[in-house]
Amino acid sequence: MLLAVVALVLAARPDPPSSAARPPADVAVAVAATDLPPGTVLTGSDLAVARLPPEFVPGGVVAGPAELEGRTLAAPVRAGEPVTDVRLVGAGLTALLPDGEVAAPVRLADLAVAALVRTGDRVDVLATAPDSGTAEVVAASALVLAVPGDRADERDAAVGLLLLAVDGDTAARLAASATSATLTLSLPPP
Repeated sequence: MLLAVVALVLAARPDPPSSAARPPADVAVAVAATDLPPGTVLTGSDLAVARLPPEFVPGGVVAGPAELEGRTLAAPVRAGEPVTDVRLVGAGLTALLPDGEVAAPVRLADLAVAALVRTGDRVDVLATAPDSGTAEVVAASALVLAVPGDRADERDAAVGLLLLAVDGDTAARLAASATSATLTLSLPPP
């Protein structure tokens, strides 16, 4: 009778977990070592490696910091946050633009105005032609994709430069205006 009870208990217990049932191993991803502002040119000291469960790994990340060194941040990144392609100036920055929009560089005449703008802001670009007493809105509610030159070592090369998301026609108007007018911004309410 005792043997029958032991056999019944052994038959009723669950099978031991197989190697296929084990959770997948954590994935190595490059993360910011400290809070980093937009415009930061990434170095090895700016980055660290963290291990995340696969279900928490966002798309567009890389495993090693070496692949990110020398790239420029288009947006701020918090310490411990994975650095993804959309946070970088370059193809990742424009990959998520809606259909019909392009990234247009705009150099402002008033550098103090450029210093007020941050990545993610919405701005109106105003053009004032020489000998004109009024300004014309050439881009309304344009999304700021990048503000290069936030760091002192980049300021000379990128003074007053913004990268904006606009449609193709607006990009053409911005380019034409830049050749003959003074460009500045207004900051509409959100």
